[in-house]
Amino acid sequence: MAVDYSIRDGVAIITLDNPPVNGLGHSTRLGIVEGIQRAGDGANVRTIVLIGAGKAFSGGADITEFNTPKATQEPTLMTVIKAVEGSAKPVVAAIHAVAMGGGLELALGAHYRIAAPGPQIALPEVKLGLLPGVGGTQRLPRAVGLETALNMIVSGTPVPSEKLAQTALFDEIAEADLLAAAICFAGQAADRGGPYPKVRDRKIEHPNAEGFIQFARNSVAAVAKHFPAPHKCIDAIEKGVKEGFERGLALVQTPESRALRHAFFGERSAGKIADVPPDTPVRKIGHIGVVGAGTMGGGIAMNFLNAGLPVVLLETKQDALDRGLATIRRNYEAQVKKGKLTQEKVEERAWRSFIRRCPTPISRRPTWSSKPSSRS
Repeated sequence: MAVDYSIRDGVAIITLDNPPVNGLGHSTRLGIVEGIQRAGDGANVRTIVLIGAGKAFSGGADITEFNTPKATQEPTLMTVIKAVEGSAKPVVAAIHAVAMGGGLELALGAHYRIAAPGPQIALPEVKLGLLPGVGGTQRLPRAVGLETALNMIVSGTPVPSEKLAQTALFDEIAEADLLAAAICFAGQAADRGGPYPKVRDRKIEHPNAEGFIQFARNSVAAVAKHFPAPHKCIDAIEKGVKEGFERGLALVQTPESRALRHAFFGERSAGKIADVPPDTPVRKIGHIGVVGAGTMGGGIAMNFLNAGLPVVLLETKQDALDRGLATIRRNYEAQVKKGKLTQEKVEERAWRSFIRRCPTPISRRPTWSSKPSSRS
């Protein structure tokens, strides 16, 4: 079972149990929804705690379901969060170790959140070229403030829970037993009665929201000019600030956002061959042979050198080989000037691991080469 359901002292405990990071695959999503419904119908249940088993609250989407029908099969994560947020009985998310991506978005859908010391909190989707898809761009600014949320969303960088302890993201930091603290807090919430708070109902407060968003947009343009996801994240946050939660959330479902998700899954599908099982034995690669030292051949040679593999670069004429080697040298020197490589690394990659050959006659080419081909 990907989700465990139990009751203690009138508290329904819904435990995510999908190792290693409690990914929100279909069976987990279904188990959460069924747990919320079961708790809602239970006469002996006053409140609900969501918690993760093992090493995480939840690391987000289940990557084993990427680009499969299960990824969009109901209940989707949006449906799950609506069920949690709409529960008539208070829901407390108890967070430890990791709450990232969809896992953080799920926690933001709960009425209350308690954290153990040290969890890493993040919406890392932007690093994959995506937008947080189920409310993160709208709920996080309402929970931690516009500046903190915008920095977290456009960078995707994890933040330790202690740095967010004074925000509305957490109602309590549990210093001892997290589950015991969550059960106690949940009981107190039930005693107080509803209505129970929803993050979506909070306002995004900032003394100069428009000015800060423009500053963030300029900063992102300077460092991520050709990456659309950070810009789209800012668009969604700005929409939420100016026009409210639902309009901001709707922006995540635009054709541009769907195109980013399509590109993400397409890139990962391109590296898979349907009829080749993952346990297929592979041959050890000792050297790489590249025929032609032109633009394409030189670029291919550099890729393998960067991966630490010795390369044999073959040309039919010495002048063509010399030109190709000079181009590779210039490319590496440009990386040194930009601070991306040290001179020592250049020497190691481009010359110590590099064999250059210009056979005369063609018939004496190494045995690994194919039929004569023109330079790239």
